[in-house]
Amino acid sequence: MSDDNAGRQGPGGEFRRKRSQPVPPVPPERSARSGRVTVPSAAVRRRRTGLLVMSALSVLVLLASGTSWALTGWMSGALNRFDVFGALSEEDRPEPTGGLTFLVIGSDSRDEMSDEAQEELSVGSVPGQRSDTMMLVRLNHDRDRVTVVGIPRDLWVDIPGHGPDKINAAYAHGGPQLAVRTVESVTDVRVDHYVEVDFNGFVDVVDSLGGIEVCLPQPIHDPKAHLDMAAGTHRVNGTEALAFARTRATEGGDLDRIERQQQVLSAMLDRAMSTETLSNPAKLTDFVDSALSSMTVDQGLDTSTINEIAYQMRDLDMRQVTFTTVPVSDPAYWTPRGDVAVLWDEAAARELFDTIEADRPIAQPQEEGTAADPGLQPADVHVQVFNGVGTPGLGAQVDGELAAAGFQVSSPAQNWSSLDVATTQVRHGPDDAEEAEYLAGMVPGAETVEDGTLEGRLQLVIGFDYTSLNAPEAASATSEGEPSSGEDSTNVSTARENLCG
Repeated sequence: MSDDNAGRQGPGGEFRRKRSQPVPPVPPERSARSGRVTVPSAAVRRRRTGLLVMSALSVLVLLASGTSWALTGWMSGALNRFDVFGALSEEDRPEPTGGLTFLVIGSDSRDEMSDEAQEELSVGSVPGQRSDTMMLVRLNHDRDRVTVVGIPRDLWVDIPGHGPDKINAAYAHGGPQLAVRTVESVTDVRVDHYVEVDFNGFVDVVDSLGGIEVCLPQPIHDPKAHLDMAAGTHRVNGTEALAFARTRATEGGDLDRIERQQQVLSAMLDRAMSTETLSNPAKLTDFVDSALSSMTVDQGLDTSTINEIAYQMRDLDMRQVTFTTVPVSDPAYWTPRGDVAVLWDEAAARELFDTIEADRPIAQPQEEGTAADPGLQPADVHVQVFNGVGTPGLGAQVDGELAAAGFQVSSPAQNWSSLDVATTQVRHGPDDAEEAEYLAGMVPGAETVEDGTLEGRLQLVIGFDYTSLNAPEAASATSEGEPSSGEDSTNVSTARENLCG
């Protein structure tokens, strides 16, 4: 490892990393007639969505956009690089597989932030550098599915050479190399690439997208993070999104935080692909400039690799991006040294990572013998209720019935545009007819209505004929025992399902 890329020790032996000096950007191709950056058609760009999630924050959305070789060369040259894998012994690492696994680190370094920036972002002034967020992002062998596994920062594990500690301490002790080595040792999944983004990078990327939409079922009040949000849906800028993603001022603490981070990543993906970010050369340039300076990747993620993966994943969409979290057995474990950490469910976690390593989808239970595919389940369906008859409290009542049956109620019930709806309707987008028929089958007399403005969610409009929700016994019963597998004990959702409304 060269001196330019070597880490150095800060106060207390903590890891500090010198920023590599990026290669000067290679100017993208410009049209001789207009002088503008040449980019592929909007239809081509919108299909190439996969690698946004791999960066988990920002710049790799550009890899997935399928932009020209000149542009990806510019990006590759501007990225900070670090020799993450050079010092790792192959004998101690898991065997490589056909899939690709990225370790994504959100760094909480404040060393290069001014006092004003630290105050504005409400991140404190603790010296040194730690992994504030940690995720494993897995691309399967066929490059048609992405699985993102959130790893609690306070997970109590054995850090090679340092003994038991919280997993985020691995980065503080030994930088990216020790973080990779620790994750590989506890998951037995080989890490192929490394991506790191710091606080400023996160804020700049969200702002370059024009903000994102987030939603929460209960209010959050966190004076330390300068965050005061009511329940419901909010449009947030980069600073607000950072506070939303980092706060632990909720009942579920770090586990709730992981779910919010997954929601933020899904919202960024949706925002990037539904706006002119990738089709407008000026916006694209601003997006690149804001993202790259705060991004660090391993040396193996070069232009050739970027283009190869982007091409392989050109048809991936949000339904094929799945989020989950390491299964937990004790979220409030008192460590021998007297602080609180998170213990994972080792058996369930092992099953989860074995499933990922074998390139099996985690969203569906594995077959045993001749077990049948369970098919569509209430948890697969997102629905919002509208009261079409005006009866006070009826919408909230149906909300409760749906939630008890296991449906994903996206937001509180509202009144419909008219209050004289005769027949109950299940309204749906063009791609959600199956989900609509599934729900309508549980509401006597309901009819399905296609609505081209809807995507990924249903609307249940209560009519005068509504009597009840006849949910199947298997769907309405909640599990009272411990889950029997890693998939069952883990919250699983797609990027599309994580979107508000």
